[in-house]
Amino acid sequence: MSTQMTLKPLHDRIVVEAAAKEEVSSGGIILPDSAQEKPLKGTVIAVGPGKRLDSGQIASVDVSVGDTILYGKYAGTEVTVGGKDYLIIRTEDVLAVLMEAKAAVGGKK
Repeated sequence: MSTQMTLKPLHDRIVVEAAAKEEVSSGGIILPDSAQEKPLKGTVIAVGPGKRLDSGQIASVDVSVGDTILYGKYAGTEVTVGGKDYLIIRTEDVLAVLMEAKAAVGGKK
């Protein structure tokens, strides 16, 4: 019988699957593992309920599952669950949510 484990973040934390490391530089040079930088972008896999304020209210989290985010270089804690690597970070370490640019529709000038 196999047991599947999932991560459920608490408070204002989120679980992120980091984007793949760049293996080739912008100039086309293949980078060895030691020269590859830690990615600063990833996809939100799970979101906690939010941070409890001093008033007792819960402040909602500004990101959703499926969002692609940018986060700080030293943000979070790396964990491995089921052979996959994840990052657990606080929402305050999220720098931005990447939004897809929508093409102009209807030919407006």
